Order: sequence, then structure tokens, then C-alpha cells
Amino acid sequence: MNVTTNAPAVSVGLLHDVAERAGGRVVDRLAEVHALLGADMALVDGELARVVRDGLSPATESAAHLLEAGGKRVRPLTVLLAAACFGPPPPAARELAVVAELVHLATLLHDDVIDDGQERRGKPTPRRIWGNAVSVLAGDLLLTHALERTSAAAPGSVLADLFATLRALVDGEVVQLRGRMVLDAREEVYFRIVHDKTASLFAWAARAGATIAGAATEAASALGDYGTHLGVAFQLVDDVLDYAGDPRATGKALLGDLTEGKLTLPLIRALVAEPSLAADVDAVRSGDRRAAQRLADAVRASGTCEGVRALARDETARALVSLEALPPSAARELLGGVARELASRVA
Repeated sequence: MNVTTNAPAVSVGLLHDVAERAGGRVVDRLAEVHALLGADMALVDGELARVVRDGLSPATESAAHLLEAGGKRVRPLTVLLAAACFGPPPPAARELAVVAELVHLATLLHDDVIDDGQERRGKPTPRRIWGNAVSVLAGDLLLTHALERTSAAAPGSVLADLFATLRALVDGEVVQLRGRMVLDAREEVYFRIVHDKTASLFAWAARAGATIAGAATEAASALGDYGTHLGVAFQLVDDVLDYAGDPRATGKALLGDLTEGKLTLPLIRALVAEPSLAADVDAVRSGDRRAAQRLADAVRASGTCEGVRALARDETARALVSLEALPPSAARELLGGVARELASRVA
């Protein structure tokens, strides 16, 4: 792995927020994180900056633009912390941390094409600058990098698990796309999409980190469960922020999912309570901006956002229970902190 000496630390904002807000000192928790993973995180960020430019222009510029827009880097952090639960993370854990973020970035490049996305993390999406074809090819390029690295660093079960995860990511996108053609407000369909599109990669990151560190099958499975619950909670909060977030903090315009025709849980539950809102859903899908605002106001007034946040807290509690199968360690505590912070975030 090539090292970039001026690489910024990964997820500094997230790690600062993860520091316990009650009864703990931020500086102590940050010192613990950096003592545990500081060098590994810097190497991961430096390698990400290098690998997104490993290929042909303009696909590389498109990928680099997305990476440089920022992000929490939660998936690489999950890989490293999962590995650290069993001792100092081996070099291959850094490779898999890079892989987790490369796959995530690839899905964002593809999603923005499918969704006609205009803005991400406060910047124009790559597809707006370089076009849809380049954005698709940039995502494909990152996926090839991810597969090559996994094959070299962790052939066998970790690679097979990644193939299954990629299949889940595609299946989730297909189910979501199908739902835009025919309105389907069933919660089981929504949760299928969340498990496939979001939670599956979190679960892989946690399992991969544990497996590459030599964890027993049971421990790796427990961390996979942690990742699944973490991913579901993460998406539930994201769905709430589409209605109640601060665009300056989230880097996304309000009602972005709604105007793209996505049925997220706050809207699904509002539709159950008030079926007449379906007419506005149809109008939004036809491009009616006024209908989007009416629908958003109705969702906020329905109280479903608060209910979805409560559900995210329940998923977080399940993630924390999964961690109890692991021996006590600083890394396990930090995984718990990540889960609690993601469930309570407002950006």
C-alpha cells in the first residue's frame, strides 16, 4: 500500500461526535481513538486519495470529485474497529477498509445516475459535471479496484462474502426502482431495500474486519449482526433528515428522496395514517414541486419522523446487544459509540 504523508485523518468529525457527550471528556475519547487507530486511519485515507486516481481520465476525476467532497467514512472505520476488537489490526484490515469505502463510493456514483441526483455533500454530483456515462464508468472502475484488492488481501470467505454483498446491493436497487414504477407502500418492501442497499455493506465491513483479524466464526457473525443493525439505524435517520434535516449540515437538499420518488418510512407511515396523500405522491412523481412541499408538511405534521427516530434507537440497541458477544475492549466500546452517535445525529 502506498502511503500519502499529508493524508488527513479519517472521520475526525464523526470521531469527535462519538466521544461521550455525558460523563466523559472528548479529549480522552479522541486520544483513545488515535492511540488505537490513528496510523491506520491516516493510511486508509491516503490510499483512498491515491486509488481514486488510478485509472483513465475522466473517470478518475469523477471519482476523485466525490471522494474529496467528504463524508463520515463510517464503513472503513467499522472494518478497522471490528479488527481491533481482536488485537492490533493487521495490514490486510487497512486494505479491506479501503475496499468498504470504494464500494460505497461506487454505489453513490451509480445511484446519482439512477436518481438524476443534483447535489451530494454540498457539491454538484459528478454526473452533472462529467455526465451520466462517465459517472457509471467511474463507479465501475472503483468496483474493479475493490474486487482486486479483496482478492489479493483476503481471498476465500471474505471475497465470497463481498460478492454476495454486491448482489444484495444490486437487488436492493432493482426493488427500489421497481417501486417507482408501481407505488408499493409496504413496510416489508422498504426494509428489504434498506437491508440490501445499506445494511448489507455495513455488515460486510464488520464481518470482514473480524475475519481478517482471525476472529472465531461466532464473533464475526455477531459483528455482522452489529453491522446490519447499525446500517438499518443509519438509513432510518437519513430518511428522517430528508424531511427534518439542515441542508447546510447534511450537504443534501431537503426532500431529495421525496422528489426522486423514493418511498421512505416517514412517508410510508404517513400514507397509512392518511391514504389520501397518495394523490400528492403521484403528483410529486410527475414533477409537481408544490405537491412535494404539501406532502413534506403533511409528513412532518403526522409525527412519523419521531416514530422512525425511535425505531432507529431500537436498532441501535440491538447493535449494542450484538457487541456483548465480544470480549470487552476499547475497540468494542468505540463501536458502541459509533452506533449511538449515528442514531442521534442531525446531519
